[in-house]
Amino acid sequence: MSGMQPVRGTRDLIGETFRRHQHVIDNARHVSNLYGMEEWATPIFESTSVFARSLGETSDVVSKEMYTFEDRGGDSLTLRPEGTAGVCRALVSNGLTQGGLPRKVFYAGPMFRYERPQKGRFRQFHQIGAEVLGAAEPLADAEVIAMGWQIIQQLGIDDGVVLEINTLGDTPSRDAYRTALVSYFQSHAAQLSADSQARLEKNPMRILDSKDEGDKKLVAAAPTIDEHLTPEARTFFEKVLGYLDQFGVPYRRNPRIVRGLDYYSHTAFEFVTDRLGAQGTVMGGGRYEGLVQEMGGPSTPSVGWAAGVERLAELLAESPEATRPVAVIPVAEAQEGAALALTQMLRQGGIPAEIAYKGNLKKRMERANKTGARAAVIIGESEVAEGVYVVRNLQDGSQERVDASALLPALAAAGVEDAMLEQMMEGIEASFEDDDQTA
Repeated sequence: MSGMQPVRGTRDLIGETFRRHQHVIDNARHVSNLYGMEEWATPIFESTSVFARSLGETSDVVSKEMYTFEDRGGDSLTLRPEGTAGVCRALVSNGLTQGGLPRKVFYAGPMFRYERPQKGRFRQFHQIGAEVLGAAEPLADAEVIAMGWQIIQQLGIDDGVVLEINTLGDTPSRDAYRTALVSYFQSHAAQLSADSQARLEKNPMRILDSKDEGDKKLVAAAPTIDEHLTPEARTFFEKVLGYLDQFGVPYRRNPRIVRGLDYYSHTAFEFVTDRLGAQGTVMGGGRYEGLVQEMGGPSTPSVGWAAGVERLAELLAESPEATRPVAVIPVAEAQEGAALALTQMLRQGGIPAEIAYKGNLKKRMERANKTGARAAVIIGESEVAEGVYVVRNLQDGSQERVDASALLPALAAAGVEDAMLEQMMEGIEASFEDDDQTA
């Protein structure tokens, strides 16, 4: 292979790959509207402090994976590795923390992490996400999870996808649990990986999220948070599960879920599947209490999730069909004016249409077949003179000669969606008259 290639860990989204990618985002955007979300778009790079402070110094993202650089003014900037921190910064920067809460936000866009590329994981990847900012109630947790589940269902990928859920408790719960974890892991410190040994002092709960095989064996026997939950934290979690039952969202408890970032509290969850190999998590998130404060705002309890577009797209059973236009074909240059008029009228009426830039009838028909056109409308000298069209069904090769009033039914019979307004037919008929006058 010669010539320049994409940077390792990136790829071009072209053809079927792009259609799958966009299908995921379009469906997620539709469902987010049903849940009253407004879409935000934040910059793809921020001050490094936005992520370093919010994600936690002990997280893999901050310690190993961020794309950080110094700009010409000497400021440290970072390509965003995830979306939540930027949304919280935007809430504060735009003065939206006073009044109008909760804010329900949907986002979609590219993220960047320096990690080893593998199946379903890239250095430039894409996420969709949802945040409910300024809601302390457990109903918010359940609703945002239900929204994620509805997106998965609408994409038709729910078979084999399971919601796993846990609670990280409130601050007193986590403090007590932290003490228990430190005591347990200190007794096995020599068996921990180097990363987990470092986390033992700073954030021992992160050890529960370790991917090291040796760590996993120790984690399996570690204490769980359940015996350290305060009554308030236990009640909160029970309410979340009760709401999920009412929303009809199936789930299973997984006491080892802690999520990969340091800002989570109370609810933590992941939608997982065994159809993507090692990269089994397709959507995950939870509740966080202090992130908006890290950005300089007031205490703003929030909950949200993010999902990898690439992973969701890979689970799609079928690729979305490419647009199949109507090919408008003038037999000779003299009929090009009528062909162009019809092409634009179809487009303005919501029907994709294409006219080849050059070529004889045979070449233009070959072009129509290459574009996957469902039908071709052929306009020759006699058609212009008589005010009719030749409509060829490119699925079965049949064709018929129709007047302007029968054009839409003929296209519909060839599988073209009838999206045009009635007055368009008047415009089509008028185009013949104009063409006759200029001939």
